Amino acid sequence: MLRRIPAFAAFFVASTVVASASPLMPHRAVYDLMLDAEKPGTQVDKARGRIAFQLTGSDCEGYTILLRQVTSLDTGEGQETVSDLRNESWENATSTSYRFKTQNYVNQEIREDVTGTVMRQKNDVLAVRVTKPKPANFTLPAKIYLPTQHTRAMLAAAERGEKLLSADIYDGSPDGRKIYQTLTVIGAGIMHDEKTPPLSPALASLKRYPVTTSYFEVGSSDRFPAYTLAFDLYENGISSALRLNYGNFALKGKLQSVQLLPQKPCAVAPAKR
Repeated sequence: MLRRIPAFAAFFVASTVVASASPLMPHRAVYDLMLDAEKPGTQVDKARGRIAFQLTGSDCEGYTILLRQVTSLDTGEGQETVSDLRNESWENATSTSYRFKTQNYVNQEIREDVTGTVMRQKNDVLAVRVTKPKPANFTLPAKIYLPTQHTRAMLAAAERGEKLLSADIYDGSPDGRKIYQTLTVIGAGIMHDEKTPPLSPALASLKRYPVTTSYFEVGSSDRFPAYTLAFDLYENGISSALRLNYGNFALKGKLQSVQLLPQKPCAVAPAKR
C-alpha cells in the first residue's frame, strides 16, 4: 500500500538536457506526515509519520540518496499498520551507473528486500543486475530515466518554461523489475513571499516550482495513476509541501527542517605540459 517517494529525486532525457540543469544541493530534510483532510480516503481514518531524506555528492562523484519513511495508518477498527521503508541509492552525474537497495518492513516484518546495480549501455539500454531477492540479469529498453536524472530533468524543463514532462522511470523498487510511466505537470516559478519567513535562509532567494507527477504501472489497463506525488521543487533540488495521493487515502508532508551539507569541489586536472 505504501510506496516510497520517488527520489527527489525524482529523482532524464538526453545528456544535453541534464547538463543544462544546475547541480543539486547536498542537504538533509525532515518531513512530518499527516492525513490529507482535503482528500478524504475510504480505508484510513488516521495517519502519521515522518520522512528523513538526505542527498550528498556532486557532479564529480555522483549523488547518494538515503531515505527513510515511517508511516502509521489507522483504519478505525483498532488495527494499526506501521510501514518502515528504507532506501539507499547512488547515481553518477551522467546517469549511466546506478546502485540501489530497498527494504520495506510492515509491522516489523520485512516485506521487500531488493538490491541491484544498473549500467546504461551505448544504445541507452539499461543492463540490470539484481542480487536480491533472487539473482537475475536482464535489460530494459532505452529512454528510461533514473531517479536523480528525473529530478534534474524536471528542473531543466521548469527553467525552460515547459509545463509537461513525460518519462518512464526505474528506481529498483519494489522488486527490481518494475517500470513506471509518469507524467509531470510543472507550474510557473514562484518567488518567496517576504511576509512569510522561510524555513531556511538558503531557500529565501530561490524560485520554486509546484509540480505534480502521476505514476502509472506499465501494462495496466487502468487509466488512473497508481499514485500521485505533488510538491514544491526549489531551483537547488530541495522540496517542500509534499502531497502523496495513493487513491484510497492521501498524506501531506510538511517540511520541518532542512540542513545544507558541504559539497566537495570537483578536482581540477593538472595542466598538460
